[in-house]
Amino acid sequence: MRMSKKAKVIIYVLLTLVAIYFMAPFVYLFFSTFKTEAEAIAYPPKLFPSKWLVSNFIEAWNAQPFGTYLWNSIVVTVLTTAGQIISCSLVAYGFARFEFKGKNILFMILLSTMMIPWDVTMIPQYMEFNLFGWINTLKPLIIPAWFGSAYYIFLMRQFLMGVPKDFEEAALIDGANQFQIYWKIFMPILKPSLILVGVLNMITVWNDYLGPLIFLQDRKKYTLALGLASFKGVHETQIIPMLCITVIMIIPPIIVFIIAQKYIVEGTGGAIK
Repeated sequence: MRMSKKAKVIIYVLLTLVAIYFMAPFVYLFFSTFKTEAEAIAYPPKLFPSKWLVSNFIEAWNAQPFGTYLWNSIVVTVLTTAGQIISCSLVAYGFARFEFKGKNILFMILLSTMMIPWDVTMIPQYMEFNLFGWINTLKPLIIPAWFGSAYYIFLMRQFLMGVPKDFEEAALIDGANQFQIYWKIFMPILKPSLILVGVLNMITVWNDYLGPLIFLQDRKKYTLALGLASFKGVHETQIIPMLCITVIMIIPPIIVFIIAQKYIVEGTGGAIK
Protein backbone atom coordinates (compact mmCIF):
# COMPACT_ATOMS: atom_id res chain seq x y z
CA MET A 1 0.00 0.00 0.00
CA ARG A 2 1.41 3.35 -1.05
CA MET A 3 1.76 6.10 1.51
CA SER A 4 -0.14 9.30 0.87
CA LYS A 5 1.72 12.54 0.22
CA LYS A 6 0.35 14.08 3.42
CA ALA A 7 1.61 11.14 5.51
CA LYS A 8 5.06 11.43 3.91
CA VAL A 9 5.23 15.15 4.73
CA ILE A 10 4.28 14.48 8.36
CA ILE A 11 6.88 11.72 8.67
CA TYR A 12 9.65 13.86 7.15
CA VAL A 13 8.76 16.78 9.43
CA LEU A 14 8.87 14.53 12.50
CA LEU A 15 12.17 12.98 11.43
CA THR A 16 13.63 16.45 10.81
CA LEU A 17 12.60 17.60 14.28
CA VAL A 18 14.13 14.50 15.86
CA ALA A 19 17.35 15.04 13.87
CA ILE A 20 17.52 18.68 15.00
CA TYR A 21 16.96 17.59 18.61
CA PHE A 22 19.90 15.18 18.50
CA MET A 23 22.13 17.45 16.40
CA ALA A 24 21.63 20.57 18.56
CA PRO A 25 24.24 19.67 21.25
CA PHE A 26 26.88 18.95 18.60
CA VAL A 27 26.13 22.17 16.73
CA TYR A 28 26.37 24.17 19.96
CA LEU A 29 29.61 22.34 20.82
CA PHE A 30 31.11 23.23 17.43
CA PHE A 31 30.27 26.94 17.62
CA SER A 32 31.45 27.11 21.25
CA THR A 33 34.98 26.18 20.19
CA PHE A 34 35.31 29.62 18.56
CA LYS A 35 34.21 31.51 21.68
CA THR A 36 36.08 32.95 24.61
CA GLU A 37 35.86 31.25 28.01
CA ALA A 38 33.46 33.94 29.24
CA GLU A 39 31.13 33.47 26.26
CA ALA A 40 31.16 29.69 26.61
CA ILE A 41 29.82 29.81 30.18
CA ALA A 42 27.59 32.88 29.73
CA TYR A 43 23.88 32.64 30.55
CA PRO A 44 21.65 32.78 28.64
CA PRO A 45 23.85 30.96 26.13
CA LYS A 46 24.43 32.28 22.62
CA LEU A 47 24.85 30.02 19.63
CA PHE A 48 27.26 32.17 17.61
CA PRO A 49 30.39 33.77 19.06
CA SER A 50 30.77 37.53 18.97
CA LYS A 51 34.28 37.01 17.56
CA TRP A 52 35.43 33.88 15.76
CA LEU A 53 38.66 32.69 17.43
CA VAL A 54 40.23 30.08 15.16
CA SER A 55 43.35 30.37 17.29
CA ASN A 56 41.57 28.30 19.97
CA PHE A 57 42.21 25.16 17.92
CA ILE A 58 45.87 26.04 17.33
CA GLU A 59 46.53 26.76 21.00
CA ALA A 60 44.77 23.60 22.16
CA TRP A 61 46.57 21.45 19.55
CA ASN A 62 49.98 22.81 20.53
CA ALA A 63 49.38 22.42 24.26
CA GLN A 64 50.34 18.73 24.01
CA PRO A 65 51.84 16.52 21.25
CA PHE A 66 48.47 15.82 19.69
CA GLY A 67 50.13 15.26 16.32
CA THR A 68 51.85 12.20 17.82
CA TYR A 69 48.62 11.07 19.47
CA LEU A 70 46.78 11.41 16.16
CA TRP A 71 49.39 9.41 14.28
CA ASN A 72 49.28 6.63 16.89
CA SER A 73 45.48 6.50 16.64
CA ILE A 74 45.65 6.32 12.84
CA VAL A 75 48.22 3.49 12.93
CA VAL A 76 46.23 1.47 15.46
CA THR A 77 42.91 2.07 13.70
CA VAL A 78 44.15 1.23 10.19
CA LEU A 79 46.08 -1.90 11.19
CA THR A 80 43.33 -3.29 13.45
CA THR A 81 40.71 -2.66 10.79
CA ALA A 82 42.81 -4.43 8.17
CA GLY A 83 43.36 -7.31 10.58
CA GLN A 84 39.67 -7.67 11.38
CA ILE A 85 38.63 -7.56 7.73
CA ILE A 86 41.15 -10.19 6.60
CA SER A 87 40.90 -12.61 9.52
CA CYS A 88 37.12 -12.39 10.00
CA SER A 89 36.37 -12.78 6.30
CA LEU A 90 38.56 -15.90 6.10
CA VAL A 91 36.92 -17.52 9.13
CA ALA A 92 33.43 -16.51 7.99
CA TYR A 93 34.13 -17.96 4.54
CA GLY A 94 35.14 -21.26 6.12
CA PHE A 95 32.04 -21.47 8.31
CA ALA A 96 29.67 -20.40 5.52
CA ARG A 97 30.95 -22.35 2.51
CA PHE A 98 32.62 -25.51 3.87
CA GLU A 99 31.09 -28.60 5.47
CA PHE A 100 33.19 -30.38 8.10
CA LYS A 101 32.63 -32.38 11.24
CA GLY A 102 31.87 -30.29 14.32
CA LYS A 103 31.32 -27.07 12.35
CA ASN A 104 28.16 -26.07 14.22
CA ILE A 105 29.71 -26.85 17.61
CA LEU A 106 32.78 -24.76 16.80
CA PHE A 107 30.58 -21.91 15.62
CA MET A 108 28.54 -22.02 18.84
CA ILE A 109 31.75 -21.96 20.88
CA LEU A 110 32.89 -18.97 18.85
CA LEU A 111 29.61 -17.13 19.47
CA SER A 112 29.74 -17.96 23.19
CA THR A 113 32.92 -15.90 23.51
CA MET A 114 30.80 -12.82 22.86
CA MET A 115 29.28 -13.29 26.32
CA ILE A 116 32.68 -12.90 28.02
CA PRO A 117 33.27 -9.21 28.82
CA TRP A 118 36.69 -7.78 28.05
CA ASP A 119 37.07 -6.76 31.70
CA VAL A 120 37.29 -10.46 32.66
CA THR A 121 40.18 -11.18 30.27
CA MET A 122 41.94 -7.87 30.91
CA ILE A 123 44.32 -9.10 33.63
CA PRO A 124 45.26 -12.40 31.89
CA GLN A 125 45.90 -10.45 28.69
CA TYR A 126 48.11 -7.97 30.52
CA MET A 127 50.12 -10.83 32.05
CA GLU A 128 50.45 -12.48 28.63
CA PHE A 129 51.53 -9.30 26.83
CA ASN A 130 53.94 -8.51 29.67
CA LEU A 131 55.50 -11.95 29.17
CA PHE A 132 55.92 -11.15 25.47
CA GLY A 133 57.48 -7.77 26.30
CA TRP A 134 54.70 -5.87 24.52
CA ILE A 135 53.71 -3.54 27.36
CA ASN A 136 54.19 0.14 26.47
CA THR A 137 54.02 -0.67 22.77
CA LEU A 138 51.17 -0.53 20.27
CA LYS A 139 51.30 -4.31 19.71
CA PRO A 140 48.66 -5.25 22.35
CA LEU A 141 46.23 -2.87 20.61
CA ILE A 142 46.93 -4.16 17.08
CA ILE A 143 47.89 -7.85 17.02
CA PRO A 144 44.76 -9.32 18.74
CA ALA A 145 42.65 -7.85 15.93
CA TRP A 146 44.42 -10.15 13.45
CA PHE A 147 42.83 -13.15 15.19
CA GLY A 148 39.29 -12.01 14.45
CA SER A 149 36.19 -11.00 16.37
CA ALA A 150 33.21 -13.31 16.97
CA TYR A 151 30.69 -10.57 16.22
CA TYR A 152 32.27 -9.57 12.91
CA ILE A 153 32.67 -13.23 11.90
CA PHE A 154 28.97 -13.75 12.62
CA LEU A 155 28.00 -10.74 10.46
CA MET A 156 30.08 -11.92 7.49
CA ARG A 157 29.00 -15.53 7.82
CA GLN A 158 25.33 -14.55 7.73
CA PHE A 159 26.03 -12.41 4.67
CA LEU A 160 27.84 -15.27 2.89
CA MET A 161 25.10 -17.76 3.70
CA GLY A 162 22.86 -15.89 1.25
CA VAL A 163 25.19 -16.42 -1.71
CA PRO A 164 24.08 -19.27 -4.02
CA LYS A 165 26.39 -22.27 -4.45
CA ASP A 166 26.40 -21.63 -8.21
CA PHE A 167 29.11 -18.99 -7.85
CA GLU A 168 31.80 -21.27 -6.44
CA GLU A 169 30.72 -24.29 -8.51
CA ALA A 170 31.19 -22.27 -11.70
CA ALA A 171 34.59 -21.10 -10.46
CA LEU A 172 35.68 -24.66 -9.61
CA ILE A 173 34.69 -25.81 -13.10
CA ASP A 174 36.84 -23.00 -14.54
CA GLY A 175 39.81 -24.31 -12.53
CA ALA A 176 39.94 -21.82 -9.64
CA ASN A 177 41.24 -23.03 -6.27
CA GLN A 178 39.57 -22.23 -2.94
CA PHE A 179 41.72 -19.17 -2.21
CA GLN A 180 41.01 -17.72 -5.67
CA ILE A 181 37.29 -18.27 -5.10
CA TYR A 182 37.51 -16.51 -1.74
CA TRP A 183 39.60 -13.60 -2.99
CA LYS A 184 38.22 -12.98 -6.49
CA ILE A 185 34.56 -13.93 -6.06
CA PHE A 186 33.47 -13.67 -2.45
CA MET A 187 35.53 -10.67 -1.36
CA PRO A 188 33.86 -8.39 -3.97
CA ILE A 189 30.47 -9.79 -2.95
CA LEU A 190 31.36 -9.12 0.69
CA LYS A 191 32.10 -5.43 0.01
CA PRO A 192 29.09 -4.01 1.94
CA SER A 193 29.76 -6.31 4.88
CA LEU A 194 33.49 -5.52 4.85
CA ILE A 195 32.76 -1.80 4.91
CA LEU A 196 30.29 -2.30 7.77
CA VAL A 197 32.90 -4.20 9.79
CA GLY A 198 35.52 -1.58 8.95
CA VAL A 199 33.32 1.30 10.11
CA LEU A 200 32.24 -0.45 13.32
CA ASN A 201 35.82 -1.40 14.16
CA MET A 202 37.14 2.06 13.28
CA ILE A 203 34.67 3.78 15.61
CA THR A 204 35.38 1.29 18.41
CA VAL A 205 39.17 1.51 18.17
CA TRP A 206 39.25 5.27 17.57
CA ASN A 207 37.29 5.90 20.78
CA ASP A 208 38.96 3.18 22.85
CA TYR A 209 40.26 4.54 26.13
CA LEU A 210 40.63 1.57 28.48
CA GLY A 211 42.94 -0.50 26.26
CA PRO A 212 45.55 2.24 25.72
CA LEU A 213 45.27 3.22 29.40
CA ILE A 214 46.23 -0.29 30.51
CA PHE A 215 48.95 -1.13 28.00
CA LEU A 216 50.60 2.25 27.34
CA GLN A 217 52.83 4.16 29.76
CA ASP A 218 54.97 6.43 27.58
CA ARG A 219 53.15 9.61 26.53
CA LYS A 220 54.72 9.32 23.08
CA LYS A 221 52.72 6.12 22.56
CA TYR A 222 49.36 7.60 23.64
CA THR A 223 46.40 7.45 21.29
CA LEU A 224 44.14 10.45 20.77
CA ALA A 225 41.50 9.20 23.23
CA LEU A 226 44.07 8.71 25.97
CA GLY A 227 45.74 12.01 25.10
CA LEU A 228 42.40 13.80 25.38
CA ALA A 229 41.81 12.29 28.84
CA SER A 230 45.30 13.40 29.91
CA PHE A 231 44.67 16.83 28.43
CA LYS A 232 41.40 17.07 30.34
CA GLY A 233 43.18 16.36 33.63
CA VAL A 234 45.57 19.26 33.02
CA HIS A 235 42.97 21.72 31.65
CA GLU A 236 39.91 20.71 33.68
CA THR A 237 39.17 24.36 34.51
CA GLN A 238 39.49 25.44 30.86
CA ILE A 239 36.47 24.59 28.73
CA ILE A 240 37.46 25.83 25.30
CA PRO A 241 40.67 23.75 24.81
CA MET A 242 38.82 20.56 25.76
CA LEU A 243 35.99 21.39 23.36
CA CYS A 244 38.44 22.03 20.52
CA ILE A 245 40.22 18.68 20.92
CA THR A 246 36.89 16.90 21.33
CA VAL A 247 35.64 18.35 18.03
CA ILE A 248 38.85 17.32 16.28
CA MET A 249 38.49 13.80 17.65
CA ILE A 250 34.85 13.25 16.61
CA ILE A 251 35.24 14.60 13.06
CA PRO A 252 36.94 11.48 11.49
CA PRO A 253 34.28 8.96 12.70
CA ILE A 254 31.50 11.27 11.51
CA ILE A 255 33.10 11.61 8.05
CA VAL A 256 33.63 7.85 7.75
CA PHE A 257 30.06 7.15 8.85
CA ILE A 258 28.59 9.64 6.35
CA ILE A 259 30.62 8.19 3.48
CA ALA A 260 29.85 4.56 4.35
CA GLN A 261 26.24 4.83 5.54
CA LYS A 262 24.91 3.36 2.27
CA TYR A 263 27.06 0.25 2.68
CA ILE A 264 26.22 -0.05 6.38
CA VAL A 265 22.57 -0.60 5.46
CA GLU A 266 23.48 -3.08 2.72
CA GLY A 267 25.91 -4.91 4.98
CA THR A 268 23.18 -5.81 7.45
CA GLY A 269 20.99 -7.31 4.73
CA GLY A 270 21.35 -10.24 2.40
CA ALA A 271 24.15 -10.92 -0.02
CA ILE A 272 22.10 -10.90 -3.21
CA LYS A 273 19.68 -8.12 -4.09
